[in-house]
Amino acid sequence: MKFEGTYLAGLGTYVPDLVTTEQAVQEGWYDAAVREASGLESVAVAGDLSAPDMAVRAAKAAVERSGHAPEDFGALVHSSAYHQGPDGWSPPHYVLANALGTPITAMELKHGCQGMLSSVVLAAHRLACEPERSAVLVTAADNYSAPLVDRWTTSSLSIFGDGAAAAVVSRVSGFAKVLSVGTHSAPTMEAVHRGNEPIFPPAVTVGRELNYDSRVAFWMGEWAGGNTPPMVHPGEVLKTALDEALKDAGITAEEVSRVIHPSATVEALRDQWLEPVGFTLEQGIFDHTKRLGHIGPADVFIGLEHAWSTRLVGPGDKVLLFTGSPGFEAGCLVVEILSEPAA
Repeated sequence: MKFEGTYLAGLGTYVPDLVTTEQAVQEGWYDAAVREASGLESVAVAGDLSAPDMAVRAAKAAVERSGHAPEDFGALVHSSAYHQGPDGWSPPHYVLANALGTPITAMELKHGCQGMLSSVVLAAHRLACEPERSAVLVTAADNYSAPLVDRWTTSSLSIFGDGAAAAVVSRVSGFAKVLSVGTHSAPTMEAVHRGNEPIFPPAVTVGRELNYDSRVAFWMGEWAGGNTPPMVHPGEVLKTALDEALKDAGITAEEVSRVIHPSATVEALRDQWLEPVGFTLEQGIFDHTKRLGHIGPADVFIGLEHAWSTRLVGPGDKVLLFTGSPGFEAGCLVVEILSEPAA
């Protein structure tokens, strides 16, 4: 999908204090051998600060940096990967009330860790149909400091981190121009992320912990018994999405200056994501992501702000953001950096 006249006008992030993986080993939360192999150094932990409150902090920063006034905005789109607050309550309207205070529509986009990337696409569509408004605010936040999550052992592919990101999508101008997006899914893989857990009643309503590794273990057992899991290599799904994004952006992979990727263990990042699509660890931001943990849909936008604000990327650079969601789906967003960050 090719974009015309769509910009990122402002970014804001909120990352709480870090807890080192060394401390986690000492406390008995994290296995020492797993830590050594992971390459992960620390993770952001928010304690009892709610995900929507972190989103508000990120949103205020993004709006202030964007140059847009509250009356410019036509919508707010909030995304998350984990529970945000009371059932039957609206996290996006909480963010809207506390960050913009304008009576516009606010909605929640549930697309796993691809949610904020998909929100940018939704924002661009909205702006194309609403000429009287020039901006849409997109936010994402998660806090895994919850009783039914063990951030250290829920997934062997990453440690779950807390934090938030926000972006102002504009039709006017910005520090980056959105060039294209590519997406691709392997829907039969939904069973891999489901394992043998019942769909109803929902896990949280019966006090069942979030545990991705137990679902993988189920399918490993099925495989050993001759029942082949509905697997597709994540790299193949990502490659299809990437090819679409590069084609629509009018560039080749060699023209990508930096790859902004989710936080994952070094082995998972290299073997499942980067190398299958022809990129190296050095082209990414592992030195950054190994410190924060995997912060759901906010992850890659926290990474983009880091790369831009520290001048890992600059004007003229084509930057690739990629991430994925259970389902399984992969998304790639290509942006061109237009300006340097403020001093």
